Order: sequence, then structure tokens, then C-alpha cells
Amino acid sequence: MGAVNRVLVVGGGFAGMAAAIRMRRAGLQVDLVEIDPAWGALGAGITVNGATLRALEALGLYDEFVERGWVSDGADLHLATGAKLGEVPTPKPVGSQVSGGGAIMRPVLAGMLARATREAGVQVRTGCTFTTLQQDERAVDVGFTDRTAGRYDLVVGADGVHSSLRGLLFPEIKPLSYIGQGVWRAVMPRPADIVRPRMWFGQHIKLGVNPVSRSHLYMFITEDRPTKEHIDPDTWPDLFAGLMTPFTDPMVQSLIPHAREPEAAIDYRPLANLLVPAPWNRGRVVMIGDTVAATTPHLASGAGIGIESGIVLADELAAHDDLQTALDRFHARRWERCRMVIHNSERLCRIEIEGGDKARHAQIMRDSMIALAQPI
Repeated sequence: MGAVNRVLVVGGGFAGMAAAIRMRRAGLQVDLVEIDPAWGALGAGITVNGATLRALEALGLYDEFVERGWVSDGADLHLATGAKLGEVPTPKPVGSQVSGGGAIMRPVLAGMLARATREAGVQVRTGCTFTTLQQDERAVDVGFTDRTAGRYDLVVGADGVHSSLRGLLFPEIKPLSYIGQGVWRAVMPRPADIVRPRMWFGQHIKLGVNPVSRSHLYMFITEDRPTKEHIDPDTWPDLFAGLMTPFTDPMVQSLIPHAREPEAAIDYRPLANLLVPAPWNRGRVVMIGDTVAATTPHLASGAGIGIESGIVLADELAAHDDLQTALDRFHARRWERCRMVIHNSERLCRIEIEGGDKARHAQIMRDSMIALAQPI
């Protein structure tokens, strides 16, 4: 018998699903509640690194990722003119033969994990979340919005960046702070020449593409915006095309017409990050993923560190008879890795905002990729 037997996961995002799948396969009884009745992920594409692919392999989903998304090794760096700056290696993660990176449509990846969650035997309730939490030394009593109640050995909070659980248990933590940059995303047909990530650096702006399937790619543009502001969605296609225009590389120019097509599904998000000091538990309630460690996308690791945390938490719970020992081991394995991703992503963001040394930017990316390839 491990440290716990019956677990509630609050939140059906990537981290919550990874934890639920891994815990259920380890023999734990797992309930998952997700407030969204549709249980669907919005957004365009998502870029992942080799470490994330290794984590998906651990969940048995790597082959399906290869089939439905795109995997590759390495990334190319260019100036806005198309002149090549260099390459960033994406080393294969230690202990695995998966590719060094890849990309997929975010709703596709969410759907894969959701199916695996149900197939593992997790009891899923959508359109439902917690209303009350009362814990003692032995368990947590939970009330739900559907007027039911349950008693659990452990509650895993994975309800995202705007977490109600975090607000309840960590009231001293301030909301996410805007970082001075926004990201634009779009989906476009994939030119045959684009077979791995490619990024172009302008002054205070970066554009990148990554194949998400045999037919399409995902484009992102990070843009400096000193203040967080609302941008009318009706203007997004023209603004996106305008941001592409200064990138005179013919490859980028050839894609500009697609920015104005409805299929581009352009999305804009202001960027922010969050790192809650460890430990991430209060008694028998522990938080993972964006709830406590939310990063900007500069290292393509936001989803990855959440999925990893779900796996590690489940493995430590299964390996120890004492809950506190399991939680201590979980924190020991996750804190520095999550901190590194958030810190280095912010360093990359600052270099872009300040128009800093592009060679330094590339070095931070290389060092981070090597660190991420290490075992979790």
C-alpha cells in the first residue's frame, strides 16, 4: 500500500491529466473534476521539446503524437532578412530515443490525453469543481458544485494559472504579473521546406514557425508591448500580417497572405509568469502545473513541466508509504527544474525586449535544452 489510495484531481489540463493517468495506472482510485463542460483546449499549435516528448512516451502517447503531430531535431535561427545566425541543437532526452522536439495542435494533444485519462479508469466529471475543502490529519473532505461530496487521501490542484485552489491555500501569492511581451499565434499551410523549427529575430520582435502536421505549421510572433492592453480581435489578422511584413525573408513573405485567412485562427495573449515558493502543498492538498509554476513560452516547456510534475508526483506517491516522504521527494525533484525553466524563459524574454545580445540568447537556449534533456 502506498502513501495514499483515493485521490481527487481538480483541473483537467495537461498536468492534471498526466497525474491522473499515472496515478490510476499505479493502482490508485482517482476522480478528476473539470469546470469546463466541454473539457476542451483552445489555442493553435503547441511546441514541445524532447523532455516533453519523453514524458508523453512515459504515458504511452508518443507514437500517437508522431502520427498526429510532427517531430524533428534541431532548430534554425535567422535574421529578419533570412541570413542564418546558426542552429540550436535539441538533444535527445536521456533514457529515451524520442526526437529532440516537435509540435502539434493543442486541441489534438488535449484530446489524446483526455482519452487516455478515461481509458486508464479515472472517474471524470466535467462542468464540475470543488466548493469546499476541509482536511484533517487523515483525509480531505470535499464538496462539489454538483452538490455531491467525497473524502480523499490527497487532493491535487491542477486548475491552472487562475487557480481557485491557490487563492484558497496561498492567499499571500499575488496574481500573475505581465512581463512586457505578448504572443501572437496562427496556423498556416506548411511549405515543404519547413521541416523543423525556424526562428527569425528582428528588433524587439521574434517570429517562429514549427510544423504541427504533414499539412500545416504553427506560427508565433512575440512582440514587445510595454503595457497590457485589450486588442480588438477584429483587427488581429491585419495586425498579424503587419508584424510579418518587416521580415523580408522570402519564406516569411510567402506566408503573409495566409494571415488574413479564417483558417489562420489567430490568437493573441499577453505573457506572464508565476513561481510559487515551495512547498506546493498545504497538508493533504498539493498543487502542480501552471497553478504554481507558470512560464512564458520561450523554452516551449510550459506544458512539459506540468506533465512531468504529474508523472513525478504519481511515481513518488506509489513508491512511499508515508505521504510527507512522497511530497518531500516530489518537491526535491521538481523545484529546481521548474525554477530553471521559468527563470531562463524570462531571461530570454528580457533579451528580446531590450534588443540584447542574440548570441547570448542562443546560448541560454542551448544550455536550457541540455538541462532539460537530463532525467527528471
